[in-house]
Amino acid sequence: MEELSCGWRLYIRPDRISLSSKIKISKIRLFTLATTTLLHTMCDVLPTTRPQWQKAINDLPSSPAKIPAFFFAHGQPMLVWPKAIAPSAGRFAEVYKTAGPDGELAQFLQDFGKALVEKYSPRAVVVFSAHWESSGRETLVTDYGEENPLLMDYYGFPPDLYQVKFKSKGDSGVAQEVVAALKEAGISARTTSISESRGMDGRNFRGPGLDHGVFVPFKHMFGDEMDIPVVQVSIDGSLNPAKESRQVLILSGGLTYHNLQEFAFTESGARPVHKEFHKAILEALQVEEPEARQQAMYNLTNHPGFRPSHPREDHFVPIYVAAGAGEEGQVKILGAMYGIISVAFGL
Repeated sequence: MEELSCGWRLYIRPDRISLSSKIKISKIRLFTLATTTLLHTMCDVLPTTRPQWQKAINDLPSSPAKIPAFFFAHGQPMLVWPKAIAPSAGRFAEVYKTAGPDGELAQFLQDFGKALVEKYSPRAVVVFSAHWESSGRETLVTDYGEENPLLMDYYGFPPDLYQVKFKSKGDSGVAQEVVAALKEAGISARTTSISESRGMDGRNFRGPGLDHGVFVPFKHMFGDEMDIPVVQVSIDGSLNPAKESRQVLILSGGLTYHNLQEFAFTESGARPVHKEFHKAILEALQVEEPEARQQAMYNLTNHPGFRPSHPREDHFVPIYVAAGAGEEGQVKILGAMYGIISVAFGL
């Protein structure tokens, strides 16, 4: 009897087969080995349920010399949409089931954030968000001091969503380290303070702040108040930052589906071309050899499903930011749910 993957067993009954040579017996053994390999491949399921993603997260190495860089699904304002006023009909109601405060993304972020703190005890979090693109070629790094303000850059939502609270602090030393690392990588960069506006938000407030691609998921990941300093960095389409390895956690937030016109944020509402692009992303991430994986990821922008999934590339760029920061080493898919893939780079 041979024990196979996924609880399968292969029984070879000597009394039921007639073998006249060791060669034939060897063929049986080779068949058993091949069957084991095949079943292992078939049963190596990507994490799409809570037990599966919890295992993937828990399997991340603890206290490594270099903390991996992470691309994570940052969700949308629905993550903090109060249940008391939850949408009851229409397309928002369907998306709310998976993207709301009790949905699978919220559950993933809660498990993910807790593990990051326990495994890495970072002295700071450096975060990139799809919602902050630099104008021109200069990358901006927040240096907001004792309390990071919030920029509620979402519009037309119920008033309750503009009462969201999340408290965190900046760190001037870390901000300067990030600027220096970016300049060393050949990227023009500078800090930005609380006196410099990022634009107008949904409250008609014009000013600085962490955008909703940061504070919305961070509320689920780290709670309403965060002791670890947070520094946000703007992105552009060509950003490929140097990795900061001195116990700084690099998080790059976006979405692997973001089309507000089609609004196919659920797998049940997605067209085949969206699902094919989702599959192509997962396949590219699983390429073992780093250079081949890099090429496969670059090729995703030529996939027929890229533009239907991303009319603008802003929410897809962050996956390249994380891949660039963790380009040395292996990749681990932590969450493979449709449209909200999350990945560790540089293992």
